[in-house]
Amino acid sequence: MSSIEQAARRLEELRRAGADVAPVTARDDNAVPTPEALVRTLQLREADRAAQTPVPPQGESHEHREERRVELDLIKLRSMGFVTPESGATKIADEFRVIKRPIIRNALGLDGSRIKHGNLVMVTSALPREGKTFTSVNLALSIAMEFNSTVLLVDGDVAHPTLPSLLGSPPSPGLLDLLTSGASVGDALVKTNIERLSLLPAGSRHPRATELLASAHMGALLAELSERYRDRIIVFDSPPLLATTEARVMAMHMGQIVMVVAADQTTQHAVSQALATIESCEVVLMLLNKCSQTEVGSYYGYYANRPER
Repeated sequence: MSSIEQAARRLEELRRAGADVAPVTARDDNAVPTPEALVRTLQLREADRAAQTPVPPQGESHEHREERRVELDLIKLRSMGFVTPESGATKIADEFRVIKRPIIRNALGLDGSRIKHGNLVMVTSALPREGKTFTSVNLALSIAMEFNSTVLLVDGDVAHPTLPSLLGSPPSPGLLDLLTSGASVGDALVKTNIERLSLLPAGSRHPRATELLASAHMGALLAELSERYRDRIIVFDSPPLLATTEARVMAMHMGQIVMVVAADQTTQHAVSQALATIESCEVVLMLLNKCSQTEVGSYYGYYANRPER
């Protein structure tokens, strides 16, 4: 096919596509334009059209990012003993009001001294079935009810994630995907029908999850979360300390740790062993769970690795 035939075919394609293309003519109406002139004219017009097409900001696709969202079943959660905006003045709501106060104060530096990565809060336990997920979710829900605090609840139990089944969120990219695929944090966040609460799922399972959590990339990711969202408290539901190694690795990056201890169930030896694995964290808060009767004022204990000031 000759150059002029190629140019003519391209011209016809543009016209069929609805492009505003005027006929190409030579200066002399009796002259036939050369193939080179016709091709050059079409190239200039296509370049002009491309220059007028809006270019999305770097790092964004042409397609609009679809917001990921889950509707939490607040009635179901309330029936299971979780704090919800409609719970009112219940005993569990009052208990978590007491629990969250020092955490918020440490996270936001309200006492005048800001703890490094204080807004990164890991909830864990020595052993399974002590109530660390129940505590993680209730803590996040309670903090989300504050007027000036937003919360990101992270499913850090990457081996046995329980938040999807508990909160009704579908499997989706999350924490481990941020470490393997280079996805951005914004791509993995899941909004909820509680205005100040977002979720970050555990993500796709990985055979070397422990190594990923111990990687420099994980440290950089947590530092970015802490600094980028300085006014947001990020709560991690992590695995038990003595059952896996993932929680011990994550603890190295945390500003605060809440360790849940089941009353009349967890031995003192297990508690001591668990505390020894997280002694590098500046602030460790102890929470006694599954008490038959509790007084709100004595429900919460405080344990600090840092020296008295």
